[in-house]
Amino acid sequence: MTVTRSDGTIDGPDGRSIGYGDYGPVDAYAVVLWCHGAPGSRLEPTRHAEVAAAQGVRIVAVDRPGYGLSSPWAGRSIGGAATDVATVADHLGIEQFFVVGCSTGGAYALAVAAAQPERVVGVVACCALTDMRWPEGRRMMTEAEGMGEAIRGIWEAPSREAAMAIGVDLLGEDGSKLPALMAQGPPPPPADLTLLSDPAGMAGLLEGMREAFHHGVQGFVDDRMADGAGWVSFDPGSVACPVRVLHGSADNVVPVAQASYTADLVPGATLRVVDDLGHMSIAGEILTELAQFGILGL
Repeated sequence: MTVTRSDGTIDGPDGRSIGYGDYGPVDAYAVVLWCHGAPGSRLEPTRHAEVAAAQGVRIVAVDRPGYGLSSPWAGRSIGGAATDVATVADHLGIEQFFVVGCSTGGAYALAVAAAQPERVVGVVACCALTDMRWPEGRRMMTEAEGMGEAIRGIWEAPSREAAMAIGVDLLGEDGSKLPALMAQGPPPPPADLTLLSDPAGMAGLLEGMREAFHHGVQGFVDDRMADGAGWVSFDPGSVACPVRVLHGSADNVVPVAQASYTADLVPGATLRVVDDLGHMSIAGEILTELAQFGILGL
């Protein structure tokens, strides 16, 4: 089955543009709203869309503010930006839905569930960053090779302008420094290297990154500022739907201990750690995890 992404924008209640990619099919019996990583965009679930559509599942991915087709939103919080997901669902006439959140997007998926308890049927938080009010989790991110020093700088910056300057120095105005930054960090696990050596996969990754930096580094820096504050804008303890926390044991971007902490924070959450998979390769398990909710015939 060939799936063609349909891109759209809508006006949010504050006049911002909110962009999304709708992977169909429109007559699906289940819908997944997708919260991408950072940097990222609505293109992130492209490689999952055909399998999902063949099982009657529609994926709609929403660009967070400052990424892709979505206007920047200075000073946004996790809970605030998560409202864009429900706004897109309203626009498309989607009453109930599942939510997937990858990496940085995991917190936004949980925030959607906390704010929309009657609409969110289940959540998958994949390779997700946890609540940065946890001192050990915060230490893991600020001491990490590659981005750790810059993340600390953004979290401690006296202003958004100062944080943006750090972001530009780290990634370049258009994200052009990202490949070199990745090369300087710890070597990816073999499962991630396999993905990076696939020409089709790399082409999709590069296309998604171009969309991620449509507004420069604003989306990335605003994401970092929001997660630096911790989960103060939503209550993970109020999430009432089933939650599955998915992580790779070889993840060297977001350590697996963060998944365990998230699973403890969210009532009744189920944790699954997959041996040998890393921060990128674990995404291949998302559809298998969704199948546990009974919406895919996998």
